[in-house]
Amino acid sequence: MRELIIQISGWVPAFIIPTATAIQLWKIIKNKSSEGVSWVTWFLFGIANLGLYIYTEKYYDPQAIIGLFLTAIIDFVIVGLFFFAYKK
Repeated sequence: MRELIIQISGWVPAFIIPTATAIQLWKIIKNKSSEGVSWVTWFLFGIANLGLYIYTEKYYDPQAIIGLFLTAIIDFVIVGLFFFAYKK
């Protein structure tokens, strides 16, 4: 039972964190605008996610890859869109 709780606890943020980040990305793409987006915040989230991914040392764990590494990539895509695609 304890192992199941640990696994579920790992999958919850692995689903929620990239989903929440993807919602911001989708809003930017849909509106073709980065108005109101803080590039500094998303850049820092990206750095934090990469740092946590390295810190956990679970490089091949799907929860770490999805929840941290993939999310960091999405964070940096948001920053890139802010500067290069939809800046007003």
